[in-house]
Amino acid sequence: SGKENEQVNILREGFLVKRGHVVHNWKARWFVLTPDKLLYYKYEGGKKDSCQRGKILLKDCVITCPFLEYENRPLVMKLQTKHGVDHYLEACSREERDEWAADITAAVNNLQTTNGKSKTDQPDPAESQLNNINLSKVLDSMYDVHSGIKLSNHVEQGSTYSNCFSGSAVVDWLVFMQLVLTRVEAVTLASALLEEGFLRTVGQKSVEALRTAGLGEQFMDDSTALYSFPDSLKKRGSVKAETSLSAVELSGKVIKRGYLLKQGHRRKNWKVRLFVLRSEPAFLHYYDPTKDDISPVGGFSLRGCLVSSLEDNGVPSGVKGNVQGNLFKIITQTDTHYFIQAPTHQEKMDWIDAIRTQC
Repeated sequence: SGKENEQVNILREGFLVKRGHVVHNWKARWFVLTPDKLLYYKYEGGKKDSCQRGKILLKDCVITCPFLEYENRPLVMKLQTKHGVDHYLEACSREERDEWAADITAAVNNLQTTNGKSKTDQPDPAESQLNNINLSKVLDSMYDVHSGIKLSNHVEQGSTYSNCFSGSAVVDWLVFMQLVLTRVEAVTLASALLEEGFLRTVGQKSVEALRTAGLGEQFMDDSTALYSFPDSLKKRGSVKAETSLSAVELSGKVIKRGYLLKQGHRRKNWKVRLFVLRSEPAFLHYYDPTKDDISPVGGFSLRGCLVSSLEDNGVPSGVKGNVQGNLFKIITQTDTHYFIQAPTHQEKMDWIDAIRTQC
């Protein structure tokens, strides 16, 4: 029977945040990829709602990944069905996004048996050139107090911006440091840094370029287009006024990202949150994936935390509602209790291990 067959043939499943068709709000949904369609479900109270919210047929689908038109959502991919309907889906991390896109693309190509040829996407040579470059390392060298890029004040259209640099200064530096061979390659690399949030736009010109340009040319090799490091990163070695706590909290290296369910403190209801684990300083922050903002809803230091796996049989004490399986608990140093549910046993264990290394 068709029903059972669908159960068996799951190529991939997990949370993605989807933009609504009618009301353009973003909602976390549980997605299930089968060989010919992508199904999605509501996931509430730690359970997948058996009533399917919708499906996207994959035959002749066109995938755009990454899709960068949402300023505060850099991890979106777009699926356009053969009838020209657009679906916008956001993953929790770049790796997850690219893995979903690869699996969906493979499924689409599999369905493409017309003329005996499969459609394959030729990667842009400049892009594939950069695939082996570690962007975090590039950022670290840009940051280097001695050989990094110099921050200074710039004036654009009568406004003065402090602690920034021009687009052409970035390109000069990338070429000088021999991270790239040509200025064109430097622009592609700088665009990738911008896309990752390792650089940010300052002033009108660079913001406008980011909004209107095609992929790979969002960055301007221009002495009047201004950029800087993101606010969460403060130039090392330069004397700064004391940074706000949150900037310090958010300055650590990201160790792990993912969608998990969290029980609310007051209403005790379960919601999907994007969790981000950072080290040095060790913090766990969580974000509301339905809001397109960049500030966490909450977070806590992992110093002196206790993390424990909860039994899978029955509902553990402290958990409200009939929520079972893949649960774990974090008790902070200030004795706040967080109850969290992972979508799978494996993910629960991975999160517990990752958090324990930081406690």
